Amino acid sequence: MESRMPLIGDKFPDMEVVTTRGVKKLPSDYKGKWFILFSHPADFTPVCTTEFIAFQKRYDEFKALNTELIGLSVDQVFAHIKWEQWIKENMGVEIKFPIIADTGKVANELGLIHPGKGTNTVRAVFFVDPQSTIRAMLYYPQELGRNFDEFLRMIKGFQVADREKVAIPANWPNSEIPELEGDRVIIPPATDVEAAEKRKSEYDCFDWWFCHKKL
Repeated sequence: MESRMPLIGDKFPDMEVVTTRGVKKLPSDYKGKWFILFSHPADFTPVCTTEFIAFQKRYDEFKALNTELIGLSVDQVFAHIKWEQWIKENMGVEIKFPIIADTGKVANELGLIHPGKGTNTVRAVFFVDPQSTIRAMLYYPQELGRNFDEFLRMIKGFQVADREKVAIPANWPNSEIPELEGDRVIIPPATDVEAAEKRKSEYDCFDWWFCHKKL
């Protein structure tokens, strides 16, 4: 019987996994850090290869944001290693983050197996915060490669939202609304009449329920 797929706000489930960088315990080995766990359909496939190169080229940026990366697919560890070698030899990029070698157990627990795609994992992405809470989940079909600049934006946005107790506008920091461009963030709605009345004197506002400030 398959476990219930985890949801946003759940704690990431405890598991021990075999990776290209040794055995790891999730999420405890990453306590105090953000981590992004992302699954790919299979090694030695074109779209997945472009994705791993894209992630590796941004790895230093993620690490600067206290964020680690972990790949996963239902392939054996030697296949991951050979694929890493191929990428280095043919594309000139060395993959430095771990890749989980899954038998299907982890993928089933996380809801990564699409019923119509055999044993291949979908392109899923889990964002997990330093308290081991799942903050976001994204799923892509096999034919569509992911946007890795968006993942950086999301981590930056989560960290700003947590630190400042604010919300992040659409396409931040490149808002479609001129007043919200750059490092402007949205103030959470007032929860009582007194706070609503104070808003316009405390922040820049379009109305009492739509206020913003500069970081």
